[in-house]
Amino acid sequence: MRRAAACLAFAVAFALGAPAHAERSDRDQPVNIEADRMMADDQKQMAVFEGRVVLTQGTIVLRADKLTVRQDEKGFQVGVAVGNPATFRQKRDGVDEWVDGEALRIEYDGKAERVELFDKARVSRDKDEVRGNYISYDTRAEVFRVQPSKDATGPATREGRVRAVFQPKKKEATTPAPQAAPLELKPAPDLGKN
Repeated sequence: MRRAAACLAFAVAFALGAPAHAERSDRDQPVNIEADRMMADDQKQMAVFEGRVVLTQGTIVLRADKLTVRQDEKGFQVGVAVGNPATFRQKRDGVDEWVDGEALRIEYDGKAERVELFDKARVSRDKDEVRGNYISYDTRAEVFRVQPSKDATGPATREGRVRAVFQPKKKEATTPAPQAAPLELKPAPDLGKN
């Protein structure tokens, strides 16, 4: 049971590995997982949750049809969430923004600190959105990679292209520079002496 509980630590890493600048207090919250079924194998250090899986931790919510988690001998977690689609949501730290993502399969590699979304992948933050068939996020370097479907049939199909929408950011109100006092005009002293 202790090893199965250790496998559940994947949930923390899985959800926290997703978007950058995640709500920091989420790390200190308990992990709750609900599912229709669960199977844990202590020898393989693996747990499988199936049927309407809902994982919550602080502001993190992960939903999937199936969630499989494994822990290697060094304690790193690897997990796969599958759904139609599998989804996650998390509040960003210090701002009133949420990051949402979905794909048919979401994988997390704790050792590589990478989250990958496969098939019909979408990640959005506020009103910005990125879509592709594959999205990879390196949480260490904070780098996103988005790729289109490999079976793209041409420019007419949306599925064969990466799509991104970025909203203009509101500019901060700036205080105008103080204006100097207007110059006083005086006639030249030798004007009119000729």
